Amino acid sequence: MTASSDGNTVTLEMRDVPVIDQPRWPALDAIATPARMSFRMVWKSTGEPVQYENASEQFRFTGTRAQCQLEAQVEIPSIGFSWKSDALETSHADFAVIGEEVNGRYYT
Repeated sequence: MTASSDGNTVTLEMRDVPVIDQPRWPALDAIATPARMSFRMVWKSTGEPVQYENASEQFRFTGTRAQCQLEAQVEIPSIGFSWKSDALETSHADFAVIGEEVNGRYYT
């Protein structure tokens, strides 16, 4: 994960992460096939402030609205399957925020 020096752009990129393909899940006899996934997700702050708070659950998130884009790729070598999303530049999210939770541990 990288962030711009001003904190307005955050990029999360992972390559060749081992995952499983399990099309029949949650069936008890579902076969798990090794697969790999790569993705890049970018959040860019719009500068519009947001705050979500629920005092009874001791939860508070402060930050800004954001534009978010994602591109991903999945490969299942044993069955010769691969899939790739459209390019990052063509992706958009209907809702995204960037900031921190009250405990400072999580970014969204």
